[in-house]
Amino acid sequence: MAAGLCVYLGEELGRYGFGDGHPFGVQRYNRFVDELERRELFQKLNISQPVMATEEQLALFHAAEYISRVKKLSLSGEGYLDAGDTPAFVGMFEATSTVVGTVLAAADVLMSSSCQRAFVPIAGLHHARREGAAGFSVFNDCGVVIEWLLQQHGLTRVAYVDIDAHHADGVFYGFEDDPRVFFADMHEDGRYLYPGTGSAEETGRGLAEGTKLNIPMPPGADDTAFLQAWEQVESYLLQARPQIILLQCGVDSLANDPITHLKYSSASHVHATQRLRVLAEQFCAGRLLVMGGGGYNLDNVAQGWGDVVEALL
Repeated sequence: MAAGLCVYLGEELGRYGFGDGHPFGVQRYNRFVDELERRELFQKLNISQPVMATEEQLALFHAAEYISRVKKLSLSGEGYLDAGDTPAFVGMFEATSTVVGTVLAAADVLMSSSCQRAFVPIAGLHHARREGAAGFSVFNDCGVVIEWLLQQHGLTRVAYVDIDAHHADGVFYGFEDDPRVFFADMHEDGRYLYPGTGSAEETGRGLAEGTKLNIPMPPGADDTAFLQAWEQVESYLLQARPQIILLQCGVDSLANDPITHLKYSSASHVHATQRLRVLAEQFCAGRLLVMGGGGYNLDNVAQGWGDVVEALL
């Protein structure tokens, strides 16, 4: 009998974060663990350990030259991997490889039916490109796990849903022409927020035309707006009939995040999680893999991720 929910926790996972007042700091992980304790959830969860990805696994999505560059900068911890959002830090290669490896381990557990649902808090680094870093994302665990599911597990219909405030440009452009990847992303309109992509007209290319759904939300959009737009996501997933559902549930779309302008409460994230559970039961033998994503207000991290975990239970 499959266990219900596996949550991946461990110091190695918590090491992915940037210092010196960077919005993506290691305290996000600590705040989440404290919240699980406060809610007395540990006895209800299957706690699983982080795993470090191999270079071969990273290379499923990332260019070899880029992997080598991350290893090199990880030793010195100096400089930036992109134009200024993503600074190098000592041990960065091991930390970001652990994010990727842990998400792959969660996918394997779901595919083997050892667990039905999984949550990885420090994950969902959806901006990194195949050949470079972007937007706090060194390696793109979302992109690697999609390739892993397609290549290692032979899936042909993988659904990726993203409700982070920022458009998942690394995932979208990484699979823009792949008809096996069904992509649905609700994000703050790119005219007002990084990375400036994800217009409703971007629906996939070539054979994948129509397999991608981008829903730009206006700054200030609230739970009512979320629920209205969410109907499109459900209709789209019903047509996709996925074999697994991945959710990036970034809580930077909650009100009072310091770098975004959406105004959801965690009720929106709970609704999305509950509805995806139902769809996963219908199409995927329950397989739902949730990645924490962004979120830079620590109260929102605790509230949002805590509520998502309870919804997964």
